[in-house]
Amino acid sequence: MKAVVMAGGEGTRLRPMTANQPKPLLPVINRPIMEHVLRLLKRHGLTETVVTVQFLAALIRNYFGDGEELGMSLSYATEEMPLGTAGSVKNAEEALRDDRFLVISGDALTDIDLTDMVRFHERNGALVTIGLKRVPNPLEFGIIIVDEEGRIQRFLEKPTWGQVFSDTVNTGIYVMEPEVLDHVAAGEPVDWSGDVFPKLLAEGAALYGYVADCYWEDVGTHESYLKAQADMLSGKVDVDLDAFEVMPGVWIAEGAEVDPEAILKGPLYIGDYAKVEAGVELREFTVLGSNVVVKEGAFLHRAVVHDNVFVAPSTNLRGCVIGKNTDIMAGARVEEGAVVGDECVIEAEAYVSSDVKVYPFKTIEAGAVVNTSVIWESRGQRNLFGPRGVSGLVNVEITPELAVRLASAYATTLKKGTTVVTGRDASRAARTLKRAVISALTASAINVKDLEATPLPTARFETGREDCAGGIYLRTTLGDPQGVDILFLDADGADLSLGAQRKLERVFGRQEYRRAFPGEIAELTYPARTVETYTRDLLRRVDMTGVREAELKIVLDCAGGTVSLVLPTLLGTVGVEVLTRNNRLDEANPTETLAERMRDLQRLGELVSSSRAAFGVRFDPVGERISLVDENGELISHDRALLVMLDLVAAERRGGRVALPVTTTRVGEQVCRFHGVRVEWTSTSQDVLTKAAAEPDIIFAGDGRGGFVMPEFSTTVDGIAAFVRLVGLVARTRLTLSQIDQRIPEAHLLRRSVPTPWAAKGSVMRHVVEAAGERTIDTTDGVRVVEDDGRWVLVLPDPAEAVTHLWAEGPDEDAAQSLLEEWAAVVERAGS
Repeated sequence: MKAVVMAGGEGTRLRPMTANQPKPLLPVINRPIMEHVLRLLKRHGLTETVVTVQFLAALIRNYFGDGEELGMSLSYATEEMPLGTAGSVKNAEEALRDDRFLVISGDALTDIDLTDMVRFHERNGALVTIGLKRVPNPLEFGIIIVDEEGRIQRFLEKPTWGQVFSDTVNTGIYVMEPEVLDHVAAGEPVDWSGDVFPKLLAEGAALYGYVADCYWEDVGTHESYLKAQADMLSGKVDVDLDAFEVMPGVWIAEGAEVDPEAILKGPLYIGDYAKVEAGVELREFTVLGSNVVVKEGAFLHRAVVHDNVFVAPSTNLRGCVIGKNTDIMAGARVEEGAVVGDECVIEAEAYVSSDVKVYPFKTIEAGAVVNTSVIWESRGQRNLFGPRGVSGLVNVEITPELAVRLASAYATTLKKGTTVVTGRDASRAARTLKRAVISALTASAINVKDLEATPLPTARFETGREDCAGGIYLRTTLGDPQGVDILFLDADGADLSLGAQRKLERVFGRQEYRRAFPGEIAELTYPARTVETYTRDLLRRVDMTGVREAELKIVLDCAGGTVSLVLPTLLGTVGVEVLTRNNRLDEANPTETLAERMRDLQRLGELVSSSRAAFGVRFDPVGERISLVDENGELISHDRALLVMLDLVAAERRGGRVALPVTTTRVGEQVCRFHGVRVEWTSTSQDVLTKAAAEPDIIFAGDGRGGFVMPEFSTTVDGIAAFVRLVGLVARTRLTLSQIDQRIPEAHLLRRSVPTPWAAKGSVMRHVVEAAGERTIDTTDGVRVVEDDGRWVLVLPDPAEAVTHLWAEGPDEDAAQSLLEEWAAVVERAGS
């Protein structure tokens, strides 16, 4: 039986360590990761191995040769271009046609029992057996569900937290029969998990999952690289360390010199022919490569130092990685998470801050304080994008420098010469940062149409209307005057999809930005009459019949935001009597706290009831979302406002579909059914909702947070369009908002958030699926468990915070509360 080792990946997330060497050659306790894999294969009798190579292939071939030194027989299959996980194996088909074979990644550290896995494969008569492992955070892997016999039922590649229904993931280790290669196209990029396995599963092929009780770590990030070293030193991996254990946890390789006056606190590893002088302190999880010299007074803790590094006196290395042939001079300090590439010089007294990446062949001058990465890499975060785009504190986390890098990364994802729309709210911070954004875009050969201060819906409309490649909008974070959000829009004016966000994050992380030649620097223009175009198109597409005849009186609150720039033009042609408040741009207070919002809503209610208006509307500061007050001055909650709008639209249209997130009360389904309208349930992601709203027969969409989509005008959330549509609906129905609200059944939907450590989120979702038993489950977003009597609970991990959200609905408050308590206990137990 042969094995295939996949060793063609670039390892971009591990740069600068992989800037000049392939990922499989990265040392883990002084041996390349791939060497640990080959030794595992040999231990299980798989000595005849094909290695698939692509990125820096010559380095791998030169290092391992024909495998004689390892007692193996190695051959190589070279890809001219990246062919994907399945395509790379197909490329080696000529050597694999005779018998079943095993596929394993050359850049994952594991001690899986391959012999037992092959026995499992044979016992089940499988076409493919996939090695599975339970992990704390399944986001970067393919998750899989198997039945009691191990047969695969379902899998999903690289899910979001809302899609996580298990913590059992695909390790990329497969036992395969040769005929599986008939399902892989030759010479094309093909992926096992994304292309081949779903097709085989649909055809009913015998796909099995072998759940391994072993160590497995996909060494794909700097954090996992350091973790793999620590786990080997702690004995969590069944591998040979090729050194002498001179005291518990202290491993010293052949030829190393360690002065008796050096302080060693294991577990740690000192490579062959390394030299450690007196007065040096080496603490836990430190790894020294071959020929490393550490001079007196140096302090190293959780530092991984590659071969031939010189560490001068009084240096301090903590939780960092130092590339081979690098010199760290006297008094230099390298902090947690920093990575210094190969053949660098960190001169005396230099300070390399946390998470800074220094690419190979660089010199950091004496006494320099380095807070940003040198040449390419930037400081990392768990996720660049949050629920409000890229967010942070003004001039602390979101600086003009960061805005330039973000805009440069965005521009690099677009073609030269295309056009991007920019806009902002009323704040000075947004105005300042937008200027940085515009400079970066034009310097990257991207033309800019700047709308200056404008409502977000207008920016979305202009982006989608014109021949634009996308847009960038800057606004103050809702409820936090010190924060700012940078929103990136696609060519339709919608928020970037998750795939587009990841593409931008990759460019941003590598900082390989495109720059224009002098003759390519792009234009900045200020388009005229955008507000008039927006209002004209809005009134042309939204049904306004009957509005003038109804003689409505409405009270509007603009919240001191940019919607005040649109309303004068809009209201002049709508034909309603309007009383407005806060109808101005307020640069000093561009957002509102919850207390301020509730105060203004109360004041709005008083004005509505005292003036005998039909209803009141309060816009958010950028005009994206609205809050409603009925004719009695009573606030209509966002949940009820969604039902009111839904009832009005469905009663008028009498057909089609509406798009609603799975967190919406099922009373919404009753309302739609009554009017002959169907519901399309979506995830809570904004881009998924807007994509659903773009489908041909969708007549309405809402997110339950004051955001409404009117597909006849736009497929994005638009508070101004929602207001105009509401005016027309109320005018024609001749009912008040309170009357409409009263005819809709009462909903009993409760919500709770349970603190959940990041490491436990995958386990929580697996326990939820297991606890559901035979009950119906829906994994549109998170896991929704439906009881036989119609009660349901939704468990959804938060993508940005260490919490899990729960929604529970029942026929009454007590039933919903009981269900919520039951499943909150499940989540708490699984997360503890």
